[in-house]
Amino acid sequence: MPSRALLDEFIAVVESGDHAGAIERYYTEDASMQENASPPRVGRDRLVAHERGVLARTTHVFSKAMASVVEGDHVAIHWVFELTGLSGKVHRIDEIALQQWRNDKIFRERFFYDPGKPKS
Repeated sequence: MPSRALLDEFIAVVESGDHAGAIERYYTEDASMQENASPPRVGRDRLVAHERGVLARTTHVFSKAMASVVEGDHVAIHWVFELTGLSGKVHRIDEIALQQWRNDKIFRERFFYDPGKPKS
């Protein structure tokens, strides 16, 4: 079960822009991430590689946790991300992340958001 302090530490790492590092440090080796209704990606190494691929297609990422709730091993975070692509277009994602923690690490995560189109 994550403490509020541990969750705040995780959020601070993501907000600092160290997205791949957050996955390396705060996710279990067999963790999974799922985007909306897509099939989950499984395995921390795969999750890190995917995140690095996304970051390679951006020039800047703004990340802000608007609110978060801890309920036992379950966490909900309301995130706002703005990803600036190599073309200069900005894609804003207003997302809810539902997480299941195990032994102070994230085991399962599912994201809910409107995939929408990038704005100029």
